[in-house]
Amino acid sequence: MEERRTSVFENGLIWFGAAVSIAEILTGTYFAPLGLKSGLLAILVGHIIGCTMLFLAGLIGGKVRKSAMETTKLSFGSKGALLFSALNVIQLVGWTAIMIFDGALAVNGIVDIGSKIWCVLIGALIIVWILIGIKNLGKVNTVAMSALFVLTVVLCFVIFGKGALHSISDEAMSFGAAVELSVAMPLSWLPLISDYTREAKEPVKATAASAIVYGIVSCWMYFIGMGAAIFTGEYDIAQIMVKAGLSIAGLLILVFSTVTTTFLDAYSAGISSESLSGRINGKWAAIVVAVIGTATAILFPLDNITGFLYFIGSVFAPMIAILIADFFILKRDSSGSAFNFTNLLIWLVGFIAYRLLMGVDIIVGNTLPDMVITVILCLAVAKVSKKA
Repeated sequence: MEERRTSVFENGLIWFGAAVSIAEILTGTYFAPLGLKSGLLAILVGHIIGCTMLFLAGLIGGKVRKSAMETTKLSFGSKGALLFSALNVIQLVGWTAIMIFDGALAVNGIVDIGSKIWCVLIGALIIVWILIGIKNLGKVNTVAMSALFVLTVVLCFVIFGKGALHSISDEAMSFGAAVELSVAMPLSWLPLISDYTREAKEPVKATAASAIVYGIVSCWMYFIGMGAAIFTGEYDIAQIMVKAGLSIAGLLILVFSTVTTTFLDAYSAGISSESLSGRINGKWAAIVVAVIGTATAILFPLDNITGFLYFIGSVFAPMIAILIADFFILKRDSSGSAFNFTNLLIWLVGFIAYRLLMGVDIIVGNTLPDMVITVILCLAVAKVSKKA
């Protein structure tokens, strides 16, 4: 029986759902002190950088028909790749917990039944999405995405239609730091995108659609957050919804945006778990991740995610840089060996370089310079090794 492949449209819907996120709107509020023009420019520059990397990462998985973490074996070896599978599962469990926590807190600001109860309800809906399965979500996602699209358009018009500027904090971040915060969201999806593009009928078109749809909608979410802070003077997402007069509609936006985004985190955690052991069933592992994420969201405060985003950047930016160099430039495959110690060492240098670059204010952020450094190092080592 021929395996069903996802269409370009289905891939676009998946990444529309990934971008319509409370975390993206909340992150957008941090840009308010820059003002509309500078803030928008930082959002656009960061997303162009991040989504270009997202496209290249998804294209690798789409071409070789392997999950995101399976593709890391091409550069790091069958055993070396386990490091990134483990780190990916950890960061996805973290994202699942953060998204459920943020969603429950925000929804509870509209309908107060207790954030812990909302955590359980959102977690249960995520499990329903997992059980339906990525290949059967077409119609469900179409309905959910259509509703979210309409509601976010209404939210946008209500916020920007107010036309009154509010005083905002003078503690503006630098333009470079804002760009990096904009890069951080698409970068956080790098270890996931191939989990979906590997199933595509037309990998190149599906990957392009995924990166473009995600980029546009993510910029939109950032802009809504920034605009809400500037025009309503509010940084609390629930209060933004209430002030916009979208109590019930806002409730639907918050619940379904949380579910459609967090589903991807839990699902990909399950797929990555399969890379750790062939005995693990991805779907049931994803359900376990959703349960752990729900429990973590109930038990711990998960308010500030900027440090978490930068950690993801420092781990996965040099990783994807090495993959891009190996796959597109050097045309080499290390999946037949257990470890590629040279690339693991280059990744460590890239990781350290990213952490050091965090202390330097660069106008294009840290990710792009770090990836350029890593690619150049990768090519230089390959050239020296060839001569030797």
